[in-house]
Amino acid sequence: MEKNYDKIEFEAGSSIDSAVEQIKDYKGLACGTFNGQVIFSDIDDLDSAYKKITGKTKVEFDEEMQKKHDEYEAEKLRHEEAVPELTKEWIEKGKKVLDEKHHSVWIECVPIRLKDLYHGMELGNCLDIIKELNNGCELDVAKRIIEEQGHSGMSFNLVCSMVKSFCDRGNEFINYVK
Repeated sequence: MEKNYDKIEFEAGSSIDSAVEQIKDYKGLACGTFNGQVIFSDIDDLDSAYKKITGKTKVEFDEEMQKKHDEYEAEKLRHEEAVPELTKEWIEKGKKVLDEKHHSVWIECVPIRLKDLYHGMELGNCLDIIKELNNGCELDVAKRIIEEQGHSGMSFNLVCSMVKSFCDRGNEFINYVK
């Protein structure tokens, strides 16, 4: 005899735990799709749902997430400890590329960027573009550089803003890429 399952929808942003709880609390037989995997009220428990969805039991999944979190925190601490030395390095790199009139603002900008979301990634990105623009490259060359850097919308706009601030051809570049 075939079972008839009521199909339920999980709320957007639900965790596996809350999806399993929701399906277990359902009065009657139910199934629902979570990240492409169907879980059933009468078949799946928390571990079997985790196995279907993540390939790991809940304990294994939680341990992996904790390990990733610990690695992230350790890397964050290493970066914070490196900021003073990185600040010196990036200031010197900027002085080699930027026109002297931009040096004082660059010196103020570097530690702020190093402590921000991207940990200074945008410093090198903007210097790569500015170096070429200062050497007289065609705008399509500079555009190709920024496109190959793999930016999100936010980091793209940040790099564009920095190029605009630190390069005499910045406005020309911005008008060309946007």
